[in-house]
Amino acid sequence: MNFDFSDDQKLIQKTARDYLAQHAPLSVCRRVLEGNERYDAALWKGAAEMGWLGAAVPEEYGGSGLGHLELVLIAEEIGRSLAPIPFSSSAALATEALLVAGSEAQKKKLLPRLCSGELIGTLAVAEGTGDFDVATPGTRIEGGRVTGEKLPVSDGDVAGIALVLVRDGSGASLALVDLEAPGVTRTSLESLDPSRSQAKLGFSNVPAEIVGASGKGREIVSKVLDRAAVVMAFEQLGGAQRALDVTRDYALGRYAFGRPIASFQALKHRFADLFCAIELARSNAFYGAWALSHGNDELPLAACGARIAATDAFELAAKDMIQIHGGVGYTWEYDCHLFYRRAKLLGLVLGSASEWREKLMTRLEAREAA
Repeated sequence: MNFDFSDDQKLIQKTARDYLAQHAPLSVCRRVLEGNERYDAALWKGAAEMGWLGAAVPEEYGGSGLGHLELVLIAEEIGRSLAPIPFSSSAALATEALLVAGSEAQKKKLLPRLCSGELIGTLAVAEGTGDFDVATPGTRIEGGRVTGEKLPVSDGDVAGIALVLVRDGSGASLALVDLEAPGVTRTSLESLDPSRSQAKLGFSNVPAEIVGASGKGREIVSKVLDRAAVVMAFEQLGGAQRALDVTRDYALGRYAFGRPIASFQALKHRFADLFCAIELARSNAFYGAWALSHGNDELPLAACGARIAATDAFELAAKDMIQIHGGVGYTWEYDCHLFYRRAKLLGLVLGSASEWREKLMTRLEAREAA
């Protein structure tokens, strides 16, 4: 039995890697992080032209009609390059939400624009720091109009639409909001990784339409987050592998006491531990990709495993990268902090690893009780 990706899928991944190596070196991420841009518009246009944004979207809705296996491989290369574009917000959250719960009219109207890059989408769930009960959001919809506040919202300052979790009577629903409509306010937020922007969205009696069944917002969001967790696990996996590669090359070229520091046993052990963590994450991510691409009932558990392992691996790779680089690893001029920033951001944007561990235990208990 072959558990690997096909040759055609590997070619898509290689094409993405080659394109990003040419158009998205780490200097592009650094430029966005240090400047006033919220994302790299030229790179976003290129990603759309390559068909990446609609990789998992059927051709009838303007997508490439490939599948989720191709989407996750593209995500891995985006993570590897630390590309400063709203890929996960638009392609893994907003697009997936419409695929999961959107009406035929909503799909035909919005998916082609999302796939072409003309429109950027995002998902707005959280309402500040601390615990948040998705069953009872403070933001509400009454008479087809949304009022409330969401933060942080990934790429909310550049998105054109948001799928917003709102209180709808005694339950919760998912509402589609045009972020260019009157009554919407946006405030850019400071974050650890300015190359992937965060925003606060305010809604004051803003027109909206329900996505999916009314009162089923909690269930829809759960499904979307599971799907996005698998895609983002590959993004984290790509970042972790690149951090390991860069750190290994540095350790092989850095000499102390007449020999490469990579030859010291203490560093060999750390590299071995890091390699094992990444391969564990890769295994969980592959399982999640299989479950996602087949619509398998194991997806809720597989998504938890992929999310937890990938978050741990990327954060470990980023920390070890700084430490093994020694004193220069803490400087602004070296790229180590770019990986550390991205690892921390991706580790929280869908909920922390501890939240996903709790979710995993709850789901396992429910399965055993069934």
